[in-house]
Amino acid sequence: MRGGSVEQFVVEKIEDGADKEKKKKRRSGRRSKQNASQSVNESRGEAAEYSGNGRSTNHLLAYSRQPKFGICPPDDHGFTNTSNVAFNSLPPLHINEQTNSEDMQNSQNQNPHPSNLGGEMFSKSYSEPSTYRGSPDLFMTKVFPSHLIESYAQKKLYALHWSLEAVNDALEKGDVFKALFRVNAHNRLEAYCKIDGVPVDVFISGVAAQNRAVEGDIVAVKVDPLPLWTRMKGSTAGGSNSAPVEDLNLLSECNEMAGNSCKGKSKVDVDYQYANHGCCLPAEKEFHSERNTSLDEPVQPESIGPSSCENMDGYHFPASGTSHVGSSSGMNHVRDAIGRMCAMISSFPSKRPTGRVLAVIEKSPRRKAVVGFLNVKQWILYQEVCRKDAKKNKSTLAFTDYEYIQLTPIDPRLPKMMVLVQGLPDCIKKRLENGDVTLEIELVAAKIDNWGEESPFPQACVSHTFGQGGELNSQLGAILFENAICSADFSPKSFSCLPNVPWEVPLEELQSRRDLRKLCIFTIDPSTATELDDALSIERLSNRDFRVGIHIADVSYFVLPDTELDKEAQMRSTSVYMSRKKLSMLPPLLSENIGSLNAGVDRLAFSMFLDINLAGDVEDRWIGRTVIKSCCKLSYEHAQEIIDGPMDTGSLFSGNNCPQLHGHFEWVDVVNSVKDLHELSKILRGKRFSNGALALESLKVVFRYDECGNPYDSMLSERKASNFLVEEFMLLANRTAAEVISRAFPDCALLRRHPEPNMRKLREFEAFCHKHGLELDTSSSRQFHLSLQRIGEKLKDDSTLFDIIMNYAARPMQLATYFCTGDLKDDENDWGHYALAVPLYTHFTSPLRRYPDIVVHRTLAAIIEAEELYLKHEKTFNKFHRGQEATRKCFTGINFEKDAAESREGREALSAAARNHRIPGTELLAKVAAYCNDRKLASRHVKDACDKLHMWALLKKKQVLLSEARVLGLGPRFMSIYIQKLAIERRIYYDEVEGLMPEWLEATSTLVLNLYPNRLCTRRGSPGKWRPIEDVALIVSPCDLQAEPGVVGSSSSEPVGSSVVTSQSGSSETELDPSVFPITVRLLSTIPVAVHAIGGDDGPVDIGARLYMSSYFC
Repeated sequence: MRGGSVEQFVVEKIEDGADKEKKKKRRSGRRSKQNASQSVNESRGEAAEYSGNGRSTNHLLAYSRQPKFGICPPDDHGFTNTSNVAFNSLPPLHINEQTNSEDMQNSQNQNPHPSNLGGEMFSKSYSEPSTYRGSPDLFMTKVFPSHLIESYAQKKLYALHWSLEAVNDALEKGDVFKALFRVNAHNRLEAYCKIDGVPVDVFISGVAAQNRAVEGDIVAVKVDPLPLWTRMKGSTAGGSNSAPVEDLNLLSECNEMAGNSCKGKSKVDVDYQYANHGCCLPAEKEFHSERNTSLDEPVQPESIGPSSCENMDGYHFPASGTSHVGSSSGMNHVRDAIGRMCAMISSFPSKRPTGRVLAVIEKSPRRKAVVGFLNVKQWILYQEVCRKDAKKNKSTLAFTDYEYIQLTPIDPRLPKMMVLVQGLPDCIKKRLENGDVTLEIELVAAKIDNWGEESPFPQACVSHTFGQGGELNSQLGAILFENAICSADFSPKSFSCLPNVPWEVPLEELQSRRDLRKLCIFTIDPSTATELDDALSIERLSNRDFRVGIHIADVSYFVLPDTELDKEAQMRSTSVYMSRKKLSMLPPLLSENIGSLNAGVDRLAFSMFLDINLAGDVEDRWIGRTVIKSCCKLSYEHAQEIIDGPMDTGSLFSGNNCPQLHGHFEWVDVVNSVKDLHELSKILRGKRFSNGALALESLKVVFRYDECGNPYDSMLSERKASNFLVEEFMLLANRTAAEVISRAFPDCALLRRHPEPNMRKLREFEAFCHKHGLELDTSSSRQFHLSLQRIGEKLKDDSTLFDIIMNYAARPMQLATYFCTGDLKDDENDWGHYALAVPLYTHFTSPLRRYPDIVVHRTLAAIIEAEELYLKHEKTFNKFHRGQEATRKCFTGINFEKDAAESREGREALSAAARNHRIPGTELLAKVAAYCNDRKLASRHVKDACDKLHMWALLKKKQVLLSEARVLGLGPRFMSIYIQKLAIERRIYYDEVEGLMPEWLEATSTLVLNLYPNRLCTRRGSPGKWRPIEDVALIVSPCDLQAEPGVVGSSSSEPVGSSVVTSQSGSSETELDPSVFPITVRLLSTIPVAVHAIGGDDGPVDIGARLYMSSYFC
């Protein structure tokens, strides 16, 4: 039925749904009486499995304490005894702890497909064994009670995935939707599907509804009828008179923190990449997709490299609509279905849509890049039992063809996996045979091979090990593998594309380019930068205007289309920065030598001269290829000294800090230029914000390293005027390039867009501010910015809260992405950049580290060539007055001559230039943009993961770091805190802790924690579930504090910085006092905490936080 997925919301009677609910409750009630003890164990075990953020799973710990799942011998029938099986129920857990009976019932009823067993949702009630014999398909016959075997043999755990034809047909009719599948990192049973055009994600609850989808998959999702929709987080329940406090902490789906990337040049990366999207995983050097359908039918690789440019007809590129699947009527059905769904969401704002996965359309690259630990000790224990059994039966023991070991991924969003022992690499298999328990603490690389509907777990294949999980190099290798980052050396073929060194500018380039070697040009970069791809110059004109020169390394001169170097640059797409190390997109010979704008040497550049008046308006411009010679390399610190210092240059750069000056210039020339650029940048910045730009500046953590490259300290840093100086002119150059290429090539320009914020999250942020007496206007980006400025003034004495506000303000921001203009030809309103408040934007200023910039350079070069061809033709036929040809810029100037571009001569010139420079067509460029988006996001993930890893290493060395924290969210199970010294958020779980009694006061949103040392630590039906209080609190004796003050676990000989609690004198004595029991906590309370490193050799790397308390009962 056309549009059935949405229309049935209206057609189905809510009364019928209610009757079904009642019947189901009665049936579940009868079952619960028959299996009371089992259901208790199930509901308790689920909380242990998915308690969130680094907490170990108690049911796995139970394996090591009790013989289960293969460790205990089978009974006479060959099956494990029921008493020896540990069940782990998997009903949906809500991160906001507000799950009620209605939500639970909805989750159970929303999956009517054949995954029930004996009337129960079977796939929600299974354990995860560490090892078993037999194929995954026969797993149930080995470890589940014998009374379930007959029923299992008749039914499968999961619903069959739809065929590709059925999915396409349903997509065209609007019956199902194509969506990105994302998993809650705190609770893998909760997943969300993002449907384009729908303001709210669809909630996918439970393993049955997820139907074997993996984080990052593109899936076909069926939306449930309205009666099955769940409550929206933050909405008020039927009888509740207050919204849950935890719903206001904005921790729901997006856990990524804002931050700038790339060699310290955050000046041009104002793109706010906060969305949690997957990344493409190229295994070859060519551009192609390796995503397969759910039917394991490989998609034919479609090259999008330069070679396919030969099939283009110059400027006459393929129509923009050719890449879309389905007829126009099918697209109308989809739009209608999305429209009806949006209307339903608008009519029921307190409801969140729920649904289930019908098929996997494109497999996530995460399936091929799994990192985890093998559960070796459990496997060895099992082998010992089997060996004893074999000895008793006088038989031999050897690896069978169907023997598996469990793999636990370090990514909590991925399911546990089973690995065929016989398929392990020989080196790993031999260590298993020898009983090498150290293998358990080593990270291994794996990929998901198969996940059939009969198997509760995917089957994986291990390829190699990275080394011990507690070593930095092992972790770095795993991070690169997870994100499919190429760390190999450049190929000899790529090097063969580069000129020999020493290299000089060829004579023909000196003759054809504008010579700027006598102009005062200099670079401003981080002090450690080696890839210098931008330089600046400024001149005062007679009319008091300024002529600013923005000079970018002409990388496209060296990286020619369709060469091996170009292919490798495409494959890498971006340079990757890992705190102390980088993986360059281009060979160092090019990126750090002949292509870099190093001082004192002739270099090729792409230059823009912009004539800017004192109001910040660009009155004229020139764009072209040049030859420059930078007179000096300034660091941001050097530029800041000039900005802050006097005009007297004698006091600048004292000691060894003075950069080298080249050519005939003097320091007064450089100082005057920097000061003029600074004053003009302030004008441009002010104008940009008055036009609606939004700035979300926040503090960043930077590390200090010893001579071995290990972090020994950290500090918070913020950007200064010198950073903003460079940023303004880079933004202006990018905007100018976007304007030029989109006008000349409206169907095949590579631009960058930033959509408006997620409205639901924006409303949550508004509610958070309103709750704390802060006025926020988000009606436009300009009002948003002004509101944040006013909040900053109001909170000038509470910098921590303002940091929290700025971090929260970034979370509703969506991902900025590259796109091809022809792909959105009918939606030009979607081309704009929300944060920058500009209609057109691209990346032009960093071609040494971003492949899209090279594409933009080639496009600009084609436009300049076409302009010259057109003007030459016009001159031949004397179509303009003498002297006009010297200044006329019909395609690159301020005033674009549309008539000239659309004339026959103009079209021919643009078409010829496009062929000459291999400008990709619409369909091809759209694929390039999508791939570059994937790689850019992957590089961002690497940077964030490396920052976290170095923070972990620092805390591991110090053992414990004491700090104050602000409480962001509260509830009966956990609190969310913000630690300003590290600029991170963490959770502290206090439910089911030995000796600790939490009291949650719902009416006042207050938590009271008290210490009861003799409190019972077990409950009936859940032995061993209570955690020790040491997991929650670092408790010190008041006597110890008086006798030996200081930072717990740190040495006085260690360097101390702003990330460690110190006194004003800088000594190691702490001024942070512990709190005492009972402790009363409210929202935004300040509490003392102890931060420490978690995992490494025994689990994923993480940073944990505990309460810092004092008691005589410790």
